[in-house]
Amino acid sequence: MRQRIPGLLLLTTYERSWLPKDVVAGLVLTALLVPQGMAYAELAGLPAITGLYTTILCLIGYAAFGPSRILVLGPDSSLGPMIAATILPLVGADGDPAKAIALASMLALLVGAFAIILGLAKLGFIADLLSKPTQIGYMNGLALTILVGQLPKLFGFSVDSDDFIGDLTGFVAGVLNGETVTAALAIGLFSLALIFVCSRFLPKVPGVLMAVIASIVVATVFDAAARGVSLVGVLPEGFPPLTWPGVALSDMTLLVAGALGITLVSLTDTISTASAFAARSGDTIDANQEMVGIGAANVAAGFFQGFPVSTSGSRTAVAEQTGSKSQVTGLVGAGAITLLLVFAPGLLKNLPNPTLAAVVIAASLSLADIPATRRLYQQRHTEFYLSMAAFLGVALLGVLPGIGIAVILSILNVFRRAWWPDDTELGRIEGLHGYYDKRSHPDAATPEGVVVYRFGGPLFFANARTFRDQVLKLAHADPAPQWIVIAAEPISDVDTTAADMLEDLDLALNARGISLAFAEMSEIVQEKIHRYELTRTIDPEHFYPTLNAALRGYAAAMDDPQVAPPVDDLVPVPLGLGLEAEGRVPQDLGRTGRWRHPRER
Repeated sequence: MRQRIPGLLLLTTYERSWLPKDVVAGLVLTALLVPQGMAYAELAGLPAITGLYTTILCLIGYAAFGPSRILVLGPDSSLGPMIAATILPLVGADGDPAKAIALASMLALLVGAFAIILGLAKLGFIADLLSKPTQIGYMNGLALTILVGQLPKLFGFSVDSDDFIGDLTGFVAGVLNGETVTAALAIGLFSLALIFVCSRFLPKVPGVLMAVIASIVVATVFDAAARGVSLVGVLPEGFPPLTWPGVALSDMTLLVAGALGITLVSLTDTISTASAFAARSGDTIDANQEMVGIGAANVAAGFFQGFPVSTSGSRTAVAEQTGSKSQVTGLVGAGAITLLLVFAPGLLKNLPNPTLAAVVIAASLSLADIPATRRLYQQRHTEFYLSMAAFLGVALLGVLPGIGIAVILSILNVFRRAWWPDDTELGRIEGLHGYYDKRSHPDAATPEGVVVYRFGGPLFFANARTFRDQVLKLAHADPAPQWIVIAAEPISDVDTTAADMLEDLDLALNARGISLAFAEMSEIVQEKIHRYELTRTIDPEHFYPTLNAALRGYAAAMDDPQVAPPVDDLVPVPLGLGLEAEGRVPQDLGRTGRWRHPRER
């Protein structure tokens, strides 16, 4: 039970000395949770109060089932547009808030159910479906979408649109038509500037809290409502009852599709954030239990008029910086928000909506990572183009299609690398030890009559033709080799399609008087080779433990000891890399990037 419900373990291991720090951290965190919860609820197309309901319940749910000691969950700026894209088409033209809340609550229940199922099934690797480049592109696109979508609210008017192009053209048209409310824009820009100033020059001061307090004071003193500024108003008093969201069966298809995308983004964000904070404290994470924890948080929110949640890196950082020791910090925050709703629902009635827009805009800018995008372009153009494709997918097609494109591109990138793995010829350099990539070392050579070819991945149906064509290309060289030795250590698997290809390839090479040999193939793969009965055609003695052994086998077959590598080719070369004392030498200074102990050769 303690493994399944980490909150029980917390109760039995909690140290009394942690309580003051957890209480202080929880109260500080509340100042961030309240305005962000309200702002992100509106970003999702929901009443601001639902953000507070969601925050309370998800903190309680994760405290019971989440494994991390300090991770803070709640409404998230990256999920808001996805929630809106899912529920707004179902709400209809009337924009019924009650229906929107019911749809969002069902969405949270679906996300929670998917996450719990994945966690219990130990499918934590699902979170890896979004590669880093596609994550960067998706987040950049999301940041731009959120920014443009919040600009009308910052300027004091609204735009009737549900996509990026519509938001952009509507905003420009509104500004040109004189719809800007000067007082609203002034308050919004003031709030945004205050958040950035605190973040940049006073990092220990909660800029969001300062902006909220200052804007409430300004709105009250100068009667902002009379000047056309939209205010939050008095929040509903009390706490929502346990409710099963009533949703039409016809709406479930889109909700399920949206829930799948939200689950993937939420889990990816949660596991990556949990890993980062765990590494800083020397802890490890349980990805599967993290899935259960975030699933429980979503289910808890869904039963009390909440919407899907994710982990917040910024709020977790605040909790860590203020001395949080356990999930009691989140429980203190949940309790403080509950007291606000029960005893002081009018405390935020004069909070201007442009300030909430400023909070969301500041969060959106933190999502964008331009330096990482620039680094992708400098380091690897292919991944930069993947990132830009995900960015354009989100910006031009919408949030849900964008996440779909990001996932598909990540998966295709995996297959692309498997379809066309790195391959090269290897050779020896006189006076040095090991085998080197001929692309980086043109002077590397092999004895006359033998070619050493390395294929950098498993052999399966998708790349079997590529392997065959490259080997046949080597066989058609002039002069033709007598042996083609495959440096097979990177070949971690051989499927039945590739096995049939190897059999046909060996027969074709034998017809040309060429022998096929393998060096450094793992025992597991060799077992598969025998199971496929490939040794009917491939000589069983042509499987060698090392490349040196293969070349000595070639020398013995040719009855020419001159072409064999010397037996004493095991002495480390002083390269100034600090490896000589351990007896290790480089197998390849080019692109092989692998180190092997001399005894292995």
